[in-house]
Amino acid sequence: MYKRRGRRCPGVVERLADVGCEDALAGIGQSGRLALAFTRTAVSVDAAVRSALEAVRRALPSAWLIEAAPDLVGLTDLANIVGVSRQRMRTLSLRHASGFPLPVHDGSTALWHLADVLVWLQRDNKRVLDPGVLDVAQIAWQVNVARAGQPFPGAAMASLAALLR
Repeated sequence: MYKRRGRRCPGVVERLADVGCEDALAGIGQSGRLALAFTRTAVSVDAAVRSALEAVRRALPSAWLIEAAPDLVGLTDLANIVGVSRQRMRTLSLRHASGFPLPVHDGSTALWHLADVLVWLQRDNKRVLDPGVLDVAQIAWQVNVARAGQPFPGAAMASLAALLR
């Protein structure tokens, strides 16, 4: 999701198309915010995300990245992504409380990094998942950490951080 300085952003879709973002589905919910969902093909998830970020930066240079998704998710999102019921996901988190990843936020709604839970599900729960989902979750997490200005182990932070504001 991007936030644009100012209220209006005329010709956004056309400007995105001009820089090669024909694969972006644009949604405008809140005034001044733009959500983009990409169906990009590249040699890797990292390359796809970086090319999308570069293209958006060229098309909308004053836009600020708010969040890359999927990263922070609640139980309902986790259940939908994994293909189980919310109750089953909750049962897994409670039954395996000592090994289940800790939430990054625990309040009325708990939030986890999707990549943490997917790794746990594959490693400890022996669940077979689409590897592409984990790849996207890990890159989204890296983008969000880079945006926040925190180091992420093993990531090429300087080049990624240059793409974000």
